[in-house]
Amino acid sequence: MKVIKRDGTEVEFQKEKIAIAIEKAMKSSTGLYQEGVADAIAQEIEDFAAKLGRKMTIYGIEEQVYYKLIEHGNPATARAYENYKAVQEFKRRQNTTDEQVLGLLNLDNPEVMDENSNKNPAISSTQRDLIAGEISKDLARRKMLPTDLLQAHDSGAIHIHDMDYIIQPIFNCCLINLKDMLENGTVINGKLIESPKSFQVACTVTTQIIAQIASGQYGGQSINGVDRILAPFVRRSYDKHFRAALLEQTEIYGIEANEEAAESVAWSRTRKEVKDGIQTMQYQINTLMTSNGQAPFVTLCMYFAEDFAYAKEAALIQEEILNQRYVGIKNEAGIYITPAFPKLVYVLDEHNAKPDSPYYYLTKLAAKCTAKRMYPDYISAKRMRENYEGQVFAPMGCRAFLSPWKNEQGQYVSDGRFNMGVVTLNLPQIGILAEGDEDKFFAILDKRLDLVKRALMLRYELLAKVTSDASPIHWQYGAIARLGKGQSVVDLLKGGYATITMGYIGIYEATKLIRGVSHTDAEKGTDFALKIMKIMNEAVDSWKQETGLAFALYGTPAESLTNRFCSIDRARFGEIEGITDKGYYTNSYHVFVQENISVFDKFKFESQFQTLSKGGCISYAEIPNMTQNLDAVETMIRYIYDNISYAEFNTKSDYCHDCAFDGEIKVNEKTLQWECPNCGNSDRRRLNVTRRTCGYLGENFWNEGRTKEIKDRVLHI
Repeated sequence: MKVIKRDGTEVEFQKEKIAIAIEKAMKSSTGLYQEGVADAIAQEIEDFAAKLGRKMTIYGIEEQVYYKLIEHGNPATARAYENYKAVQEFKRRQNTTDEQVLGLLNLDNPEVMDENSNKNPAISSTQRDLIAGEISKDLARRKMLPTDLLQAHDSGAIHIHDMDYIIQPIFNCCLINLKDMLENGTVINGKLIESPKSFQVACTVTTQIIAQIASGQYGGQSINGVDRILAPFVRRSYDKHFRAALLEQTEIYGIEANEEAAESVAWSRTRKEVKDGIQTMQYQINTLMTSNGQAPFVTLCMYFAEDFAYAKEAALIQEEILNQRYVGIKNEAGIYITPAFPKLVYVLDEHNAKPDSPYYYLTKLAAKCTAKRMYPDYISAKRMRENYEGQVFAPMGCRAFLSPWKNEQGQYVSDGRFNMGVVTLNLPQIGILAEGDEDKFFAILDKRLDLVKRALMLRYELLAKVTSDASPIHWQYGAIARLGKGQSVVDLLKGGYATITMGYIGIYEATKLIRGVSHTDAEKGTDFALKIMKIMNEAVDSWKQETGLAFALYGTPAESLTNRFCSIDRARFGEIEGITDKGYYTNSYHVFVQENISVFDKFKFESQFQTLSKGGCISYAEIPNMTQNLDAVETMIRYIYDNISYAEFNTKSDYCHDCAFDGEIKVNEKTLQWECPNCGNSDRRRLNVTRRTCGYLGENFWNEGRTKEIKDRVLHI
């Protein structure tokens, strides 16, 4: 018997191929395997073809497969088979991006326009990046991703993050080795940048480095101890000003040199230079536009030890960063508002965490800044040391943490390391499919863990082909390494130097679906949630042993994914009360946003999940305007030091350009549009709204699901 292919050519009928295709569908992320059914259906189709009296087409065979699966009581595999066909058809198409690109140009594609709350899709440079992203995703989907992984992504089983960048030789996020770059010099656009001779120049060079790095990767970058790294340059400036002051005494004023007076003048000028340098960094970071259409996603982590040789200078830098963030940045109306970047992280340790600590005055200033501007966020050095082999270091971007790693000399190294990429598991969907059966939940979870591993290995395999020429600032000139031109980067991917991460979303919803309660329910829910965490950790540990790569587990930020997963599941399974009807899933291990719980109980509860989510975690508390109750803010900060590794506070500080309202802009319950409570203005172009998106601040609005999630948040104090 002959079969007519899609291109009109004829081939021999082979029932073995039909059986293989059916078994693939059964073994896919959404199929259901039944022993012997594939062979039986293949035989039935062969018998049907023999009686047909004419040649069958591929389309006819595919139709028969679908209906035979239904007849054999396997609708799940029938759906998986249909999805597989749709994906294959998509890959055969040549023009698949027209609608998405035109939607961006016409500003009527909200799915892509609102995907990143720090990108303004109306700006041409941002549009260019978004359009390039759509075309890149299309190529990745049709030419690079295996069909079953793409099917798993499209069905919401997993999410392959940053697919718009997968075709390029770039990675996710990093801790840049700024210390090496400033001390030993670097190269930008082929121009040598030597070690700065002053603090002001060091700040300028730092912002140039930040901009270059942001254009060569797609995730966040962090400076691990910006105060500690820049402090020696404060000393250089002081020494320069001191020498100049002595010279002025003798040569300009004609008086005898007085070192005490010169010291006073030098410190005064140095403080002014520190103020100017920090202002340069803050304004340049917020006004630069990188090649990916937004301001650099950068985190400045502040942390120095009490016995640090430049502790005085480092404290001065911290003080100035906090003071300037408290003031804010002027918007186009000349009103000071809360900037989204740089994200600030303040490390609490014995020298600053208690009222009698020598640097507690900095913590008081941090509390004042947090109450008004939400930043800084707080790392407890005490709790972090417990989780990371005694080490304290910054997150990469908003929440991704490296695994501790030692060099050949046995020294721990953090700076110059990075994360290759993330794939996230949809835990609520597993809960829906399990239909309340706990054993079934973990059986499906086990199956999907394999999908995640394979998708992550694809990231590794693509990066393993990269040479240092792909991004000289990263690989050749110090941000990550100082490799030779054309040298492979593969050795930096292996042995634990770089991490590669499995994310997860919806611990709350998964627990609710299986146990019928929140995961905060100590009697019925918490043990199930912790079991999920344990199994995911066991998986990444086994992958480490198998591959030698530093797999890690990470609480996904899910800026747009919170809505995407929920929307897919609602379309497939309908509105499930308390699950898909909300319009969003809960981030990672977080307490459900509408659950009434105190800030102290929330941090205490979530701290046990941070211990099990070492590849990335952050917890938050919603607080009211506490600018007049800073003692309470300090109390909460001190609680962080003793009880949780990494936490933050969310408050509101918005502005309406139409009526000059300076307060909380709210979401209209009916329209889900942001609206000024004073004048009713809902024009996004005439509103400044800053909210905690998921670990960093967003200021260009959000998709529908994230907007609903923000609206539903309750206060924790």
